[in-house]
Amino acid sequence: MPGQPLSFSLKGQVALVTGAAGALGRLACETFAQAGADIVLVGRHIDSLRAQADRLAAMGVRVLSVAADVTRSESVQAMVDQAISHFGRIDIVLNNAGTSSPKSLQELSDDDWHRIMDTSATGSFFVARAVAPSMIQAGYGRIISMGSILAVRGMAHRVAYSAAKAAVANLTRALAFELGPHGITVNALGPTVIVTDLNREMVLKQPELYDAVLKRTPIGRLGQPQDIAGPLLFLASPAAAFVTGQVLFVDGGYTAG
Repeated sequence: MPGQPLSFSLKGQVALVTGAAGALGRLACETFAQAGADIVLVGRHIDSLRAQADRLAAMGVRVLSVAADVTRSESVQAMVDQAISHFGRIDIVLNNAGTSSPKSLQELSDDDWHRIMDTSATGSFFVARAVAPSMIQAGYGRIISMGSILAVRGMAHRVAYSAAKAAVANLTRALAFELGPHGITVNALGPTVIVTDLNREMVLKQPELYDAVLKRTPIGRLGQPQDIAGPLLFLASPAAAFVTGQVLFVDGGYTAG
């Protein structure tokens, strides 16, 4: 409504994050918690979530840790059921679980392909399908998936990853049409290469792998985890109520040209 203050607050809401033990998952959980949301941490192994849960609880929010495999629909449904039973609702979902394999087409095995596709694309579908009924009943929801610049650009040795992120982008668009009438927005983030503990050594030791990305990036650097925080909070917040079906590229301008 005209005159209403712009709100990025998530106070009173519950945010569920898959892949919560990774660098971007940790950042997302802390971003949501700083905005006031209670957090559901999801990972394959509960032990990997304990330190993160303690940090979030120290921030004054309620935290639930759940072990789940996003590639298995029954595991996802059980995880969502547990979260709703504990908190009574899920307002925000971040499909952050993902994996990759820097192999050539000929080196990529059947198992590699299925693992990458199932974690990013199928996992996002399973989670969205599981949370949709409660969001539809509430008449409100934010579903966000972690995409990539490779959803719209190709790269050698990233065949399966590129295909998976393209699937996530179009899943996002299709779900926006289906869930929009119920007050649910569906969007994705499209980051460039984000330097984390997982790839920092490779970036330092094999800079030639990233030169092409750097040369195409107007801002002239690779991404840092904190670059994701603002765009993620925007998509999760009331401020993005009229934004749906979009891939918000966080890439220093990489996809502009």
